[in-house]
This record gives sequence, structure tokens and C-alpha cells, in this order.
Amino acid sequence: MTSIEDFLQHFYSDLLLVRRDSVQTAETYRIAAGEFLNWLVKEQIKIKNVSVQNLMYYIIKRQTQDGCTEVTIAKDISALRAFGEYLVRKNYWTENIALSIEKPKMARNLPKVLSVDQVDALLDGIDKSDLCGKRDDALFELVYSCGLRISEVCNLKTVNVHFDEGLILVLGKGNKERLVPFGDRAAEKLKNYISEVRPALVKGRNVPNLFVNYKGEPISRKGVWKRFQELEARSGVSAKVHTLRHSFATHLLEGGADLRSVQELLGHANLATTTIYTHVSDNQLEKVHEQYFNAGGKVSSTD
Repeated sequence: MTSIEDFLQHFYSDLLLVRRDSVQTAETYRIAAGEFLNWLVKEQIKIKNVSVQNLMYYIIKRQTQDGCTEVTIAKDISALRAFGEYLVRKNYWTENIALSIEKPKMARNLPKVLSVDQVDALLDGIDKSDLCGKRDDALFELVYSCGLRISEVCNLKTVNVHFDEGLILVLGKGNKERLVPFGDRAAEKLKNYISEVRPALVKGRNVPNLFVNYKGEPISRKGVWKRFQELEARSGVSAKVHTLRHSFATHLLEGGADLRSVQELLGHANLATTTIYTHVSDNQLEKVHEQYFNAGGKVSSTD
């Protein structure tokens, strides 16, 4: 008889190899599925006999007894849907009944965004007197210039920087690749980093990652966060690394870029995420809405 841990391990492997989810997503779903399986054991319900009503009782239990937030409940439901998909393929369920459970509607706050002047002040605050400071100058310029996530800039490979085309090949969420252009200022800083700074850090070793720490090893997310906190304190501009990504998208939209182009640059799976993700002016939102959903500025009478 297969144990719960073995069952969860098979599910985890399926998430990575079949659905091609990220390790973080797969681990989150594995934990959530484990909570659900343990509840089934406690309630003496076999997997094959699970009903929509059982799922609803479980979600209610998570809300009322476990005190889970709406965010956690939404993640649980996503995990159960992925788990249900797996159970259907393994012939435990005839259909994915977890799709019947709706996620709670959550209010999403607009992210903090820096003005262009604030971004300039932040980047100008980098102490470029040593090798790591010169590296930071190129790294944070690229994060802003290309709207990168921290994980994306940490995983960026040197071979994926193409100066002639002004493009970088980025590996995003779900191992999806996308090409993102970078500007002249980022190109200048990158060239200086690659030709003068990086060789002094790696000291002849073969390191594929573009950005390395003072030991010449691939820089970590924690390392980037720490350096940014120091920069934040030095510049007097309150922000997080991810704020540069928010600002990148917002500045593009305010400059007249269309929403779908920004969606592609950010690596978002759908347009709605980009609309929520970026902090744009009411006027810009009205223009985008008119372009994509209205005919001549008039709302369809069939809505």
C-alpha cells in the first residue's frame, strides 16, 4: 500500500516533470495536498470517494478552524485543482471536481512605484569604488531596464547577453524563456562589468552565471536583497528590488507602450495580471480599456 509520503512524492515529481511548475510552486502544492490527504485519513474518506461536498467542508474547515487567510485558501484551491488533475490522470477520479470550488475574491493593492527621478537617485547612490559596487551598478540597472525578477537576474547566463541585438534571453517562471531588450545605459554598464569587473571576481574559473558575488560564485537572491538594502539606506529612497520591476512596467505604460507588449516583457501569462501588476494613471487605464474593449469609446450594449 502506498504511503502518503510516497503518494505526495509522485505528485511532486509530476508537477515538475509533467506540468513543468517551478520548484517553489510544486513544493507549495505538495504541502497543501499533504494537508488535504491527512484530513481525508482523519475523516476516513478514501481518495476515490471524495465529493465536491467533501472539498467544500475541507475549505470551510481551513477557514474557520485553521484560521487561514484568503491568500492561503486561494493557494489551497489552486493546489487541489492541480492535485485533482493528477488524480484524474492516475484514474483515481473520473473528473477534476476541484474545479468546482471557486477561489475567494481578494482585493489587490497597487504596488509601490518610483518616479524616474527616484530611480535615478537610487541607482546614482551605488558606491562604485570597488568591484562589487561596479557589479551592483550593472545588476540593478539591468533589473530596471528589463523589468527582471530577482530570480531571473540571479539565474541569467553570460551567454544569454547579446550586445549586437541589444537583447537578453531570460528564463522566467515555469521555465518559460523570453527575449527582453535593454537600453544603451544598461549596455554600457554591462560591457564594463563583463570586461573589467567580472574577470577579477571569477579569477579564471568557469562560472556560467552573469552576476557573481565577491567569491566569484553565482550571486544569490539573499545577496541581491542585502546589497539593495544597503543601497536603499545610502540613497534615502525607500523601495524593494521588486519595486524596480513595478516601476519599469509603469514607466513603459505611461510612455505610451501598449499593455500587451508590457505583458510580454514582464513574462506574464495573461493580460489581466499585467493590468493589476502595474500602477498606471487613470487616464492610461482608460486609453487601454478603450483600445481593447470598447468600440469607439462606447461600451457594448450586450455587456
